[in-house]
Amino acid sequence: MPAPAYLGEFEQMVMLALLQAAQKDAGAYGITVFDELAARVERRVARGAVYITLDRLEKKGLLSSYLTAPTPARGGRARRCYRLTKPGMTALKASHRAFVRLRNGLEALG
Repeated sequence: MPAPAYLGEFEQMVMLALLQAAQKDAGAYGITVFDELAARVERRVARGAVYITLDRLEKKGLLSSYLTAPTPARGGRARRCYRLTKPGMTALKASHRAFVRLRNGLEALG
């Protein structure tokens, strides 16, 4: 089995925000992922960076996307919704485990 893909910090945050957004709605799309990041992360996030990262993660095979039916509320345009793939979930879990291993023993630092 190949090693999971390496995830950068922002990629991890986007994937976690995607999971949070997906729990609230049937489909997580760019603006809902951005909204989750804006609400949960204590740093400024550019909307364009979220869309670029979603695209990059999809090209890596860590996300998949699909178009919804066009909606009148969006002027007849469809939404692109995203979901984690199995390799994406594997990579996210591996990144989390690596972070926890690095953090172990540092509790005394506060």
